[in-house]
Amino acid sequence: MALNNTPRQGLFGRFVAGLTRTRQGLAGKIERLFGAASPSVADLDALEEALIAADFGPGLAQQLTAPLQQRLGRRDLGDLGQVEEALKRGILEILSKATQSPSSSNPQTRPQVFLFLGINGSGKTTTIGKFAYRLANDGGRVVLAAADTFRAAAIEQLGLWGRRVGADVISHQAGADPSAVVFDAVQAACARGASHLLIDTAGRLHTKRNLMEELKKIQRVVSRLMPDAPHERIMVLDATSGLNALVQAKTFHEAVGLTSLILTKLDGTAKGGVVVAIADQLKLPITFVGLGEGVDDLQPFEPEAFTDALFARS
Repeated sequence: MALNNTPRQGLFGRFVAGLTRTRQGLAGKIERLFGAASPSVADLDALEEALIAADFGPGLAQQLTAPLQQRLGRRDLGDLGQVEEALKRGILEILSKATQSPSSSNPQTRPQVFLFLGINGSGKTTTIGKFAYRLANDGGRVVLAAADTFRAAAIEQLGLWGRRVGADVISHQAGADPSAVVFDAVQAACARGASHLLIDTAGRLHTKRNLMEELKKIQRVVSRLMPDAPHERIMVLDATSGLNALVQAKTFHEAVGLTSLILTKLDGTAKGGVVVAIADQLKLPITFVGLGEGVDDLQPFEPEAFTDALFARS
C-alpha cells in the first residue's frame, strides 16, 4: 500500500507543522531540563514524566530513558544534544520495526479491497475520502462502499466524497444490512474494472460485541466473492484520544486481524507519543497520518521524518 509520492523534505515540513503541540510540550520540556546544567537523576525522572504526559505510556517512557540512566551512572551523559540523539535513536528503532504490512496479497490483484475500521469520531469516513483522492490522483479507478448504514450522515458524506474525487459509490438506504452493501460493492467493483474498493464500516463503541461480529460477517462476504480479500484491514484512530486509541486498536486487532493503521488529527494533539506506543505494542505499520483538514493532508507515515520533526527547533 505504497502511495508515497511526497518528497522527503516536504514530508518533514508537514510533520514539523503537524507535531507543533506535541513538540512544544515534549521538546520544550527537554530543552528546559538539559539545556543549561549537567543532567541529574531528577532531570531524567522529569523526562520520563514528560514522555508519559505525551502518551508514550509508562512502560515505553521507562524503556526510552533506561539507556540515559545507564549513561548518567557512567558519567557519559553530557548535554542536550546527547539526550535528544539517544531518544531519537530509541524512538526510530521502535517505529522502524513496524513498517511492513502483514498483508500478503498480490498488489496486481484487481480490485484491491481495503476494509476501513474505527469508532465514530475517529475521522474514518473523511480518511476514506482523502485516501480515494490519493488513489484517483495516482490514476486509480476507485469504488466506495457505504457500509456504515447505521448513520445516514455517513452515507451522505461518502457520497459527497465520491462526487468530489470521481469515485463510484455503492450505497443502500439507512438501516440496510451492511453485508448486502458490501456484496453489491464487490460485484460492482469487479464488473467496472476498479483498481480499488474502499469499504466504510460502522463505528459504534468498540466495547460492543455485536459490532465485531458484524465486521467478521462483512469479511466473510468479501472472502466468498474474492477468496484473498479483503487485502487490507485498516484501522483509523484519532490521535487526540491518546492511549485510548491503543485500547481500541487492540480490541479490533483481536477481532479481525488488522494489517495497518492510520492516525488522524495528529496536528491537533499534544499526545503524539501515542504513535510510538501503538507501534511498540501492536507491531503494526502506521501507513498514513492526518496532519490537517485539507484533502491532501493525509500523508504517508515516514518514521525518520516523524522522529526528526518531534525534536525540530522552531
